[in-house]
Amino acid sequence: MSKVNITPLADRVLVEPLPAETQTASGLFIPDSAQEKQHKGIVVAVGTGKKDEPLTVKIGDKVLYGKYSGSELKLEGTDFLMMREDDIMAII
Repeated sequence: MSKVNITPLADRVLVEPLPAETQTASGLFIPDSAQEKQHKGIVVAVGTGKKDEPLTVKIGDKVLYGKYSGSELKLEGTDFLMMREDDIMAII
């Protein structure tokens, strides 16, 4: 988990995507060209929430999010996704 100097506003959450899996459950190795982008990540920063809705997720939570969720950004050489808490489907 990366330490970043950024504070999302309102109900936004900064997520660091987990790397793509390189091996299947049965032990087969997946070539780079066939690897799919993960839809899981670690929450590294959270906003303060909306006025009447506190945030459910907290820093360090492993989350599952939608395929087209969030905006991609690069900070200090690391890729992140900035998304609303509503885009997060589950804490795993």
